[in-house]
Amino acid sequence: MGHESIRTRFCDMFGVDHPIVQGGMQWVGRAELVAAVAEAGALGFLTALTQPTPEDLVREITRCRELTDRPFGVNLTILPSINPPPYAEYRDAIIDSGIRVVETAGFNPAEHLPAFQRAGVKVLHKCTSVRHALKAEALGVDAVSIDGFECAGHPGEDDIPGLVLIPAAADRLQIPIVASGGFADGRGLVAALALGADGINMGTRFLATAEAPVHENVKSRLVEADERQTELIFRSLRNTARVARNIVSEEVVATLAAGGDFESVRELVAGARGRKVFEVGDLDLGIWTAGMVQGLIQDVPTVAQLVGRIVDEAASLLRGRLAEVIR
Repeated sequence: MGHESIRTRFCDMFGVDHPIVQGGMQWVGRAELVAAVAEAGALGFLTALTQPTPEDLVREITRCRELTDRPFGVNLTILPSINPPPYAEYRDAIIDSGIRVVETAGFNPAEHLPAFQRAGVKVLHKCTSVRHALKAEALGVDAVSIDGFECAGHPGEDDIPGLVLIPAAADRLQIPIVASGGFADGRGLVAALALGADGINMGTRFLATAEAPVHENVKSRLVEADERQTELIFRSLRNTARVARNIVSEEVVATLAAGGDFESVRELVAGARGRKVFEVGDLDLGIWTAGMVQGLIQDVPTVAQLVGRIVDEAASLLRGRLAEVIR
């Protein structure tokens, strides 16, 4: 059965059928999910740092190409750390593999942009404020993804929800905007387009799909949980992150609220523990990322079913209820 088509300038720029993005998700952005997103006509991103080395990333790109001949990209998240990964080597691995689209996130991507631009790689930069989006536009990125306060992961420190942040960005930017944070269905896609965005980015919603390479318990929890069951950690450290509420995240919040520093929670928030949640399905083993949008997730479809449903629902809203209110 054919699906409706909703095309924006984002689709034309990135060579995809639908203005829907599966952004980089640590431990989750692997070949089986990304290839399914590509096959569904949306834009998926492998997550570079999920792979232990640049060589492993090259192998994962090859594995993804064996599963799809449609376009897909790689996410390169640049974070402050005591022992940073070899970002330049990951960047060169992406370029040498012939990847044409990169999602950058975290810190300013300036040092990596010239190499990407020379290689003809399109860059979608993810940010959480209008000022950072304008800076990215000035640096020459091709499009930005704007994360509202509802999002999973790092929403920044301004606490501006998408309903304000997206149109505020659309008023100031010339390049395409992808709305991120709180999107799960066709209603969200229509709302994003109405606010001035050119597409939507979804993370948590893609986590609850058949192809997401995480334990079934994680997917079941996303279906069960409502919009209130996330926790904001690291607020006092000005490195806020929205994660699933569990025993560990509640302990982190309590410890920091009592005046603790990062050292007092370092063990609790170790990435290896969060990764274990996805692998073995014990939801209280560590910190894992989920957005408020889990309150809108009621099932675990295939990626193709999800993308098709979103596009069809958006088209039917635009033709139906929204058209009918015009007198």
